[in-house]
Amino acid sequence: MEELYDVVALGELLIDFTENGISSQGNPILEANPGGAPCNVLAMLGKLSHPVAFIGKVGRDMFGSQLKSALEEVGIGTDGLLTDDNVHTTLAFVHSMPDGDRDFSFYRNPGADMMLDKTEVDSCSEMITGCKIFHFGSLSMTHDRCRKATKRAIELAEKSGVIRSFDPNLREPLWDSMKEAKEQIEFGLSHCDILKISDNEIRWLTGEEDYETGVKCIRERCDIPLILVSLGKEGSLAFSNSHKAMVKPFIQPDTIETTGAGDTFCALVLHYVLKHGLRDYSEDELTEMLTFANAGASIITTRKGALRVMPSEDEIKALISKTVRG
Repeated sequence: MEELYDVVALGELLIDFTENGISSQGNPILEANPGGAPCNVLAMLGKLSHPVAFIGKVGRDMFGSQLKSALEEVGIGTDGLLTDDNVHTTLAFVHSMPDGDRDFSFYRNPGADMMLDKTEVDSCSEMITGCKIFHFGSLSMTHDRCRKATKRAIELAEKSGVIRSFDPNLREPLWDSMKEAKEQIEFGLSHCDILKISDNEIRWLTGEEDYETGVKCIRERCDIPLILVSLGKEGSLAFSNSHKAMVKPFIQPDTIETTGAGDTFCALVLHYVLKHGLRDYSEDELTEMLTFANAGASIITTRKGALRVMPSEDEIKALISKTVRG
């Protein structure tokens, strides 16, 4: 069967209200940015000319319409984007901390992204079985209904031999308990071929301070051919079955915020896999992969939002070239 898409992602699509200055009365001004990790990943891949599509749910409201338009604008297929008549589009309010980290407040009890169900995934089955990589996170596994939908999609991808990519993207306030979060994230680990995990997530999941030891703990339980660990200002690590690599970050003097940096990084790793196939990469290949991914992630930190402002391949290559020359 010929693939319809390079990457299909399932999960949350929401509005990120991000701070953008102070009003004349001293109140914070909030900008309604299209958000949600899966679509940030797709937006970066679309920028690199990969055919991509999204499966998820928004509300029948002004924000749902805004999100659909944003996906269409950046070239993300919306055949799998469904609308809920009764539940509003999920909202997140993002407060940027002085150190560049972020604090999230979610309006999602419930939110439309949680209302995707198993039968609706079945209606999108050809999108999942007809792609090269299926990408998912853990936010679509926080509640029973969307959890069953996500697991059905994973099952369809697995049975069709589709590469599965997983980014836990842990958001503690959205889980009833951290025990439940760990159980569901471990399910994701046991059903993926590519894992992108952050430094704080690997410490929380394994209890190990050393990232290499943490990856070893994960590998003892799950056979994952490619594991990426994003380390923020410390760069990133990659582990194939036989090799590993670490690449330093591209530090930008004009960084504004880190929103979308991990998603951009993840997308650029998937871009490398699409170009070269998923295999036991050498240290040099892992280094090449991480260098490109780190550079793209650093560029997005200089821009407000993520989905609409992803860097081009030429911008990423220019930054790498400039840094190497420098």
